[in-house]
Amino acid sequence: METIDQITINFKPDQLTLLNVCLAFLMFGVALDLRISNFRDVLRQPRRPVLGLISQWVLLPALTVGLILIFRPAASIALGMLLVACCPGGNVSNYAVHLAGANAALSVMMTTVSTLGAAVITPIYFNQLSTLLPDTRTLAESIFVPLPKMINTILLLIVLPLIIGMLTNAFLPKLTRIIKKPVKVLSMAIFIGFVVVAIYGNYDNLINYLHLVFFLVLIHNALALIMGYNFARLTGLDQRDARTISIETGIQNSGLGLILIFNFFDGLGGMALIAAWWGVWHLISAFSLAMLWNSRRIVPLHTNSTNV
Repeated sequence: METIDQITINFKPDQLTLLNVCLAFLMFGVALDLRISNFRDVLRQPRRPVLGLISQWVLLPALTVGLILIFRPAASIALGMLLVACCPGGNVSNYAVHLAGANAALSVMMTTVSTLGAAVITPIYFNQLSTLLPDTRTLAESIFVPLPKMINTILLLIVLPLIIGMLTNAFLPKLTRIIKKPVKVLSMAIFIGFVVVAIYGNYDNLINYLHLVFFLVLIHNALALIMGYNFARLTGLDQRDARTISIETGIQNSGLGLILIFNFFDGLGGMALIAAWWGVWHLISAFSLAMLWNSRRIVPLHTNSTNV
C-alpha cells in the first residue's frame, strides 16, 4: 500500500458538522433560484436533458474507469477519482453556463435531476464501479460503507435542502426575494472560511502530496469537458446545448464528495486530495472555458459547424 493510502486529512468532529451544514445551506441557496418555468421549455424537448445525463451518468464514469486503468494511480487516489465522477453536477455550473452564453435552463434541469438522483446513483455507482478496479479492492473492502447509510446522508444534506428551497421559492416568493442574496453571500463566506481553515490544518499534506493529483485532475477534468461537448455535437445538438452539456459533465459536486469522504472514509488522504483539488480546478477550467465561449458568437441553429 502506498504512503498516500495511509494518510488522513486532519478534521475535527465540529469541523465536519460545519461542513455538513454548509453544504446543505449551499444547496438551499441554489434551490431558491429554481422555478417550474425554468424546466418548461426543456421538458418540451426531453432529448436534450436525456443526452446530457447520459454524458454525466454513463460516459463520465466510464472515462474515469478508463483513466484509472491507464494511469494506475494509488488506490485512494483512484477511489477519489471514481467518487467525484459519481457525484451530481456542481451548482456553480449554472452560472458558468450562463456566462458561456449557453442553455441555462438545460443546465438547471440537469443539475437538479442529477442532484435529486444522487441519493441512489452516487452510492450504487461507486460501490459497483469500484469492484472493476483490482488495485483498489483491498482498500475498498477495508473502508466498506453500508449503502443505506450513504443514501440517507445524501438525502439529508443534498435532496432535502433542495426540495425545501424550491418549495420556499414556489410558495413564499416575497420571502425568497428578501433572503436569496444574503443566503448566497453567507453560505459562500462560510464555505470559503471553512476551506481556508482546512488548508491551514493540512498544509504539510498538501505540500507533500498535491503533485500526485495535480495533473491527474487536470487531465480528468479536461477530457470530461471535451467529451461532453463532442458527445452532444455528435448526437445532433446545437452549440448552445453542447456547451451546456460540456460544462455540466466537467463540473461535479466535489463538495458532496468531501462530505462522503469525511463521513464514511475517515478523510482518506488520496480521496480527499482528489475531491479538494477537483473543487478548486473545475472552477478555474469551467470559468476559463465559459469566458472563451462568451467571446465567441454562437453559430446559428441551422448550420452544421462543430467548432468549439
